[in-house]
Amino acid sequence: MSSPCDPKYAPAGDVGAALMMIDSRLKSVYDGKSDTEAEQQALTDQFTESLGPGGADAVLDGTCTLIFMFMKWLRMAYEDHDKDVIEYVVPNLVATMGMMPRSVRPEAIPTMAGLLVAAGTGLSPSLWRKQYGYWTEGEMTPLEATAFLLAEHINRLTDDRDFATRMIAEALTEADEG
Repeated sequence: MSSPCDPKYAPAGDVGAALMMIDSRLKSVYDGKSDTEAEQQALTDQFTESLGPGGADAVLDGTCTLIFMFMKWLRMAYEDHDKDVIEYVVPNLVATMGMMPRSVRPEAIPTMAGLLVAAGTGLSPSLWRKQYGYWTEGEMTPLEATAFLLAEHINRLTDDRDFATRMIAEALTEADEG
C-alpha cells in the first residue's frame, strides 16, 4: 500500500545548498571556531534570503532529503548489527536537542522526533511535516540542528569527520552522472 508520504512523491529540493550549510556548521564545530550562534545564524539567514522564497523552500526540502538519506544510511548500519534505528538514534537526538534550548525550543522537539521517525520508517520527512501545515519560523533552526546532529552521529560512528558530507556529495555526483 502506497503512502502519500512516500519519498517518490517528495521534491528533493536543493540538497547541495542544504549540504553546504550542514557541512559549514560541522567544520565550524570540529575546528572549534569562535563563531557565535548569532553570527552563524545571521550568515545562514543572509544566505537563505538571497535565495528568495522559492529557493528557501528548496533548501527546506533539501534539508529534509538530507535527513531522509542520513536516516536511511543509519537504518542500514544499525540493521547490520540487528539494532533498530528508531530505538538507537531518536532518543539520543531528542535528548541532545533538549540540551540546546537556545537553538531548539522545547515545542519543536516533538516535530523533529516525528521527522526522524518518519525518515527512519522510510517516509519523506518533508511530506510528513507538510500534512500538518507549512513550516513555522520556529522550526527552521531545529530542522537544521536535526540534520546537523544526524551528520555528526554518522561521522562519530564511522570515525570520519567528513563521512556524512562525502556520502551525500558522492550520491549527488552519481545522480548527476546517471
